[in-house]
Parts: sequence; C-alpha cells; structure tokens
Amino acid sequence: MNTNLSNPNDFVSIENGTIPLPRKTAFWAGFFYILTFVSIPTLSLYQPIHEPNYLLSNVNDHKVVVGGILEIIVALCGIITAVILYTVFRKHNQTLAIGLISSRIVEAGTMFVGVAFLLGAVNLHQQAPETSSIPIARTLVAMYDRIFVLGQGFMPAINDLLLGTLLYQTRLVPRWLSLIGIIGAFPLFAGYFAIMFGVLERTSAFAGASALMVAFFEFTLGIYLLAKAIKKS
Repeated sequence: MNTNLSNPNDFVSIENGTIPLPRKTAFWAGFFYILTFVSIPTLSLYQPIHEPNYLLSNVNDHKVVVGGILEIIVALCGIITAVILYTVFRKHNQTLAIGLISSRIVEAGTMFVGVAFLLGAVNLHQQAPETSSIPIARTLVAMYDRIFVLGQGFMPAINDLLLGTLLYQTRLVPRWLSLIGIIGAFPLFAGYFAIMFGVLERTSAFAGASALMVAFFEFTLGIYLLAKAIKKS
C-alpha cells in the first residue's frame, strides 16, 4: 500500500483545473487578498494632511499614522498573496508566476515610499513647524499623491493582467472571473494615463470608476478561494 499518497481532502475541488490547488493555499491566498482591502479608510484618514494649512494646524496626526500602517499591511499582503500562489502557478508557467511576484514587490515598494513621504510631513508637523516649512510639507504630500497613482493605479493593472492570465490558463477559478481581472486592467491603464496627462483628477469619480473592475476581481477572488477552502469535499 502506498502511504505517500496525499489525502484528497487536502486539495480544493476545481472542475477542469489543469493543476491541483491545495486547500491551505486557497485559504491563505483568499484571506490575504481580502486583507488587501483594509486600506480603504485611508481615503478619509489622509484628508487632514491634504489641507492647505495642515502644517500650522493643531490637527491630531494619529489618523495619518494609522493610514500609513494600513497601507504597509496592504503592501505586505500583496507580496504574500503572490508568493503563496507562486507555489501553484510555477507548475504551469514559472515566468508569469515570477512576473507576478516581481510586480507585487514593485507595487509594495511604491507604497512604502509613499508612506515615508506622508510620515515625513507628519514629522514636520510634530516639530514646532514654521511658515518656511510649508512648501516642504506640501511637496512631500504632492509626492505621495503622484507615487500613489503609479503604485496603486498603474501597478495593480499589471498585477491583475498577469494574475488573470494565470488563473485563466490554470482554471483555478471560473473563467468569467479570470476575464474580469484581465479586462479590468485596461480601464485602470486608461485611468492612470488620463491622470498623468491631466485629463482626470486623481480624486475624481471617473478615476475611481476605472478601478472598479479590478477591485471587484480581487475581492471576489479572495471570497471564492476562501469559500473553496472552507467547503468540505
């Protein structure tokens, strides 16, 4: 009797899948994908630091610091999801799997730098700032806004184009979901370049709408993987 055979219950049942998906891999990938949405509150948490008189105001900096922590969590979770799924994807297309990890690392790097810009402005605010420091603080915030567009506008499109392609090829998820990831990358590209050329404002409704398909794809992917992992064979 062969005692080295894996327990079938250790794998997720994927209809027509080209490679097996371990249940633990599905669970943790789904968990960390959902965790990448914890930074949504930064839209309001960063509001004080964008005020023109921020540096000379008495506003509490805790919200900005919390927002920075949430962004760091998201950056790390993005890398973790790519590494977890690499163990599966490398059996099918190692080049694209490495590309996904690389793009996630680049994305995370821009997020770390962006948070450093904001915390630099916070540091100026906490050190008895003078009027002469206002241009420096505004420059740091402007640099955050610009790198945000690159790291959280352009790079997610690259990520999901790679991820959607890998999922479509391996059939680890329904193909309609994979296609949303692939197709959704292009509105995000369009939104990024529209912002870069001044056609759209970074905070405009149209810029936000360009990310809806990608957001739906990643959140639904996380839910799908978690549900598959929890469901009994």
